[in-house]
Amino acid sequence: MAEREGRSGADLLRAVTLGYDFCCRFLMALGPDLMRAHHRGVEGMSATFGSAAAAASLARLDETRMRYALSYAAQQVSSVWSWTQDAEHIEKAFDFGGMSARNGVTAAIMVEMGSTGARDVMSGEHNVLQAFSTEPKPEEMLAGLGSRFFVSETAIKTFAVGYPNQAPLDALLKLRREYGLRPDNVQRIVVRLPADGARIVDNSGMQDVNCQYLMAVALLDGTVSFSSSHSPERMNDPQVRAVRERVELVADQKLMDPSAPRSGLVEVTLRDGRRVSHFTRYPPGTKENPLDAEGLNAKARDLMTPVLGSERTEALIRRVNALEGVANVRELRPLLTI
Repeated sequence: MAEREGRSGADLLRAVTLGYDFCCRFLMALGPDLMRAHHRGVEGMSATFGSAAAAASLARLDETRMRYALSYAAQQVSSVWSWTQDAEHIEKAFDFGGMSARNGVTAAIMVEMGSTGARDVMSGEHNVLQAFSTEPKPEEMLAGLGSRFFVSETAIKTFAVGYPNQAPLDALLKLRREYGLRPDNVQRIVVRLPADGARIVDNSGMQDVNCQYLMAVALLDGTVSFSSSHSPERMNDPQVRAVRERVELVADQKLMDPSAPRSGLVEVTLRDGRRVSHFTRYPPGTKENPLDAEGLNAKARDLMTPVLGSERTEALIRRVNALEGVANVRELRPLLTI
């Protein structure tokens, strides 16, 4: 949308900030637990509204047309929680990201080209909050407005794997560096996770969700790349399988802490009898333990280099790190094309 409108990097940053704020504030007004209790997924719903707000900002819609855009966003979401039945998470990716971006851009462009809509989808008759929540709290839309910015509280995964695996991977890699852990000197690895997360990742059929597999790769490689976390061949490698057999996952009720829902404790027994452990309360990339710029660059580098090559990847990273100085985001296009 920023390319379509020829907007600057600063315009794009402003739109993204607005999109995050609207997405999260709208979700708080609905009540995520109330949504899920009635078989509704919250992510695609809130992300569609965030996308619509961001796209409308880039289109520079006035108040009336912004209202119309939000109305068109409301009409495009079903938010049925059935995506959890897709074991490969392909539909999840669409529902969370692709669908939401498409919905928001569609809403903004329709209004930009002259379509009219309902003026008050948030509080008028048959409004969206009433439709999707049994106990809506519209006041949450304004709580801390202008002083609390949700984009600063977002979590960015360090590793391209399921969230319950972030903390144990961080813990194991720290132990590996500190104690020189290797497959030949490690006898046993015990991973303790909050019980709800442990159920999701315990010997999952998906490489990027399977805790035992990912811990084995981390011990062998000293890192977990996008490639290794999505490789069926690596998952069946005899060397990896041998290490996996030494990894035990424990669903620990004591770690069920609402203030730290994605923690992880890793206990390693070495062949010489020593026992070492590390507890990661907040995985790196969470709001409590945010990544620095180099950490974000490292993740981008891992994801982009196999596609764009190292030279173009480094150039793109430099430009994005200075996005507020980009006069027109179309300048990024040559760096994104192969």
